[in-house]
Amino acid sequence: MRMYDIILKKRKGLELSKEEIEFFVNGFTKGEVPDYQASALLMAIFFNKMNKRETADLTMAMVNSGDKIDLSSINGVKVDKHSTGGVGDKTSICLTPLVASLGVPVAKMSGRGLGHTGGTIDKLEAFNGFSVELSEETFINNSNTIGIALTGQTGNIAPADKKIYALRDVTATVDNMSLIASSIMSKKIASGADAIVLDVKVGDGAFMKTPEDAKALAREMVDIGSSVGRKTIGVISDMDQPLGYAIGNSLEVKEAIELLKGNGPKDLLELTLTLGSYMLVCGKTARNFEEGKALLLKNINNGKGLEKLKEFVKAQGGDASLIDDTDKFPKAKYVVEVKAAQSGVISKINAEAFGLIAMELGAGRETKESIIDLSVGIVLNKKRGEVVKEGDILAYIHSNDESNIEKAKNDIIKNMIISNSLDKEIPLIYDIVE
Repeated sequence: MRMYDIILKKRKGLELSKEEIEFFVNGFTKGEVPDYQASALLMAIFFNKMNKRETADLTMAMVNSGDKIDLSSINGVKVDKHSTGGVGDKTSICLTPLVASLGVPVAKMSGRGLGHTGGTIDKLEAFNGFSVELSEETFINNSNTIGIALTGQTGNIAPADKKIYALRDVTATVDNMSLIASSIMSKKIASGADAIVLDVKVGDGAFMKTPEDAKALAREMVDIGSSVGRKTIGVISDMDQPLGYAIGNSLEVKEAIELLKGNGPKDLLELTLTLGSYMLVCGKTARNFEEGKALLLKNINNGKGLEKLKEFVKAQGGDASLIDDTDKFPKAKYVVEVKAAQSGVISKINAEAFGLIAMELGAGRETKESIIDLSVGIVLNKKRGEVVKEGDILAYIHSNDESNIEKAKNDIIKNMIISNSLDKEIPLIYDIVE
């Protein structure tokens, strides 16, 4: 078998066999297939697409390129949740302890963030002492005893995906449905979950800009999961404005804690209940969505979700006292009001721009070497559809560097669009793909 023939076949728009896909993935992972041939095949795939069978075979070839996590010693149905990423997305921090408090084990591998804010691990490190450096024995034990454990991604989970993604990033071949879906699902399947609930974001602050594209991606991933025996559900959710009010690591953790105390933002609560209900259905704790939602609300109201978060943080070395006294979280030196320059209705909040503003304040990583400032970010005071008067407070900037405040203020005003009226209502949940 030769790479030349595989490239030529896909260039002609023909279907690749399972053996041809495995030859490419294994050869590229081992360094036997050079970058220039891999790039040529990726470009041929980009233009001529892959069908569902090819996409599933590509996913499993990447799964089999490295370690697979065995979670069989953890009791119950292991359900994982994955978000395609967005601005202010702190859902995992309130969702996972809430689901675990109802008996569905959450054994999760998470990464650090590269972009506007930190990943789940970065955010949780706002708790002094919190560590994701768990031995396999501790990871399994915590999952069985308290129902929740979180560890960093091992370097050898789907190594083919890491190599292929790095090449896609520099050859303008990122934006292809099969390549995106196989990249996400290879890591999820290799991580060992029995069922996967996907939060596929759509809108200005998401990778998928239209509901049609988001639904197509969700369908692709659900089909991959189903083809390898994993119960998979896709939730299409709005990212045309930031989720909740807080953007920035400690600020987002505090907002997630407030949700578990019963005081969370309406949109964050609705998304948490939606994703959580499907996790409970997959975990066979709830018979249907409505029953799952009722169980989740009950454990917010009775405080069991909050207690599970405390248990989880303490088990991984973190200072759980911050949950009762959120004033102990890292604070920025400067908190500055941003006021409306005119009256009207907030018709648009450019989510992606707000993510970049937060990153420039120090809340995210521009490169892998960047150091995150856990205390900085933005807290919105108004959301889309709200009426404002000139001089009303739109947002608060949290910064440790006086020199970047004026730019952040101007950027916030520029990207929070105030109009005479709201053009259209945008739903938080667009669709469910099963």
